[in-house]
Amino acid sequence: MSTYAVHVGSPEQRRVEHVVDGLPEPVRETWDDTNRWYPRLLAEGRRVERSHDLRLSHVLLRRSQLAAGSALAQRDPGPWDSLAAVPAGREPTTAPRPVGLFELGPQHAPRVELDTVAELRDQLAAVAGADGPDGPGRLRMLLAAESAGALVAAEMHHAGVPWRADVHDRILRDALGPRPRPGERPALMEDLVARIRAALDAPPTLNPDSHPDLLKALQYAGVGVRSLRKWELERTDHPVVEPLLEYKKLSRLLTANGWSWLDTWVRDGRFRTEYVVGGVVTGRWASSGGGALQLPRQVRRAVVADPGWKLVVADAAQLEPRVLAGLAHDERMAAAGRGGDMYAGIVASGAVATRDHAKVGMLGAMYGGTTGDSALVLPRLAKAFPDAIGLVERAAQAGERGEVVSTLLGRSSPRPGESWQAAQEGAYAADDGGGADDAEGGRSGPDAQARARSYTRAWGRFTRNFVVQGTAAEWALCWLASIRRRLWDLPVAAAPGAAPAPFADRAHLVFFLHDEVVVHAPAELAEAVAEEVRAAAAEAGRLLFGEFPVDFPLTVAVVDHYAEAK
Repeated sequence: MSTYAVHVGSPEQRRVEHVVDGLPEPVRETWDDTNRWYPRLLAEGRRVERSHDLRLSHVLLRRSQLAAGSALAQRDPGPWDSLAAVPAGREPTTAPRPVGLFELGPQHAPRVELDTVAELRDQLAAVAGADGPDGPGRLRMLLAAESAGALVAAEMHHAGVPWRADVHDRILRDALGPRPRPGERPALMEDLVARIRAALDAPPTLNPDSHPDLLKALQYAGVGVRSLRKWELERTDHPVVEPLLEYKKLSRLLTANGWSWLDTWVRDGRFRTEYVVGGVVTGRWASSGGGALQLPRQVRRAVVADPGWKLVVADAAQLEPRVLAGLAHDERMAAAGRGGDMYAGIVASGAVATRDHAKVGMLGAMYGGTTGDSALVLPRLAKAFPDAIGLVERAAQAGERGEVVSTLLGRSSPRPGESWQAAQEGAYAADDGGGADDAEGGRSGPDAQARARSYTRAWGRFTRNFVVQGTAAEWALCWLASIRRRLWDLPVAAAPGAAPAPFADRAHLVFFLHDEVVVHAPAELAEAVAEEVRAAAAEAGRLLFGEFPVDFPLTVAVVDHYAEAK
């Protein structure tokens, strides 16, 4: 079904063509790790249309229950299992060398040769032999989506988020005062420190950045708090609360996105983060640097489109509940979300009385809320939407039994760890009345049983959410892949922007956060880009759920700077 071009040398050297059949499809570049090769091609202005990332695919197939019977899944761990993720944009720590030679880490001095062609054959065989009539198709889509995500991550790092360092500096000066000398606090934070010390009648040596010292000073001054959590401070009546909360807010800004961050992460008008595709066990992305997944609203004003360009910002409304409706084929729940706000639709269905109850109840169903409003609302949601609520309940029960659950496309959860197993064994010993020492050094009995129940419920909450969050991550990968393809098919810009080739004159993705994307687009194409982003969301829904009528509406804004979209 595809032509695989397997890199056995550098991209400039010879390749081995592995042809699965003779259909005239675009070549799918196949390599050990997208982040080891694609940045070099992008630096030359070259774009890859499709790829197969052997490292990412290997991890998925080794863990997927759909491929559990394959030779690849059953063999002992080997060199492919030892390959660590290299974040998008980060160069390998060793000198470039042909694919097939890798360091396994400082404890493994010898280089180990990897046979990329043999690994591809094993992966194709694992997919072809997947369990169930739809198993091969599900895994094929999962590997394609994950590999496409790796291309997107590398391209976003290469293009960078347009970032105005002067605007960022002005934001910091307005909030913190002039830039301090190294090792000093900004002026406005120093003023707050003086107010905190005065309110507590504390010595000038009190350091509010030391949580133990600050908490001790609060308690010595008679401030009745047990922690420095915001919610506990806010309900406390004391003169120290206002300056302390303000200090904590400014400290977060300085630490997470202050001048040091600006100096480190913004170059030539671009912020380039280091995405880690599949960095979370559910398939969500992580970031190994720059904190791109936690950009506060305050600094988003520095994300400014190039002159003559726009930012198209889109986010999917209530993505996880919609994914749950599609997973469970719950037609009533899908209907509640048709064309608009799903939580309002749940209220209109008569299931609950208020939108807040609908939201709290759905979050409780997906994340395992068992107290408060969530516990009160869940029975009503279960009665109104039995298929959807039943699906997450079954996933939770499977986790409580120590079983593996899988997403729609076949990404499987890990099995519970040694602590879980030890807790169960301690509880069994208590049931037998043996009174033996449990695995954590205590006597088995009621405490052991309580610990086992706690571990059991916690793992059930994990598997409950895994199937929903993981399938939502698959939807997002399909969305990204579709957006990427559609943007490349649009016309080039009349006036190029400042992004490097091959994206200087083309609309391109620059940011992704779970259910939100930002596209940097020529102004004359911004509305067309918005339509393509919407069409890509609908396409992602069809790819995963076929003709089942679940909608994935987007909120889309065309803006000059990111903060305007929120």
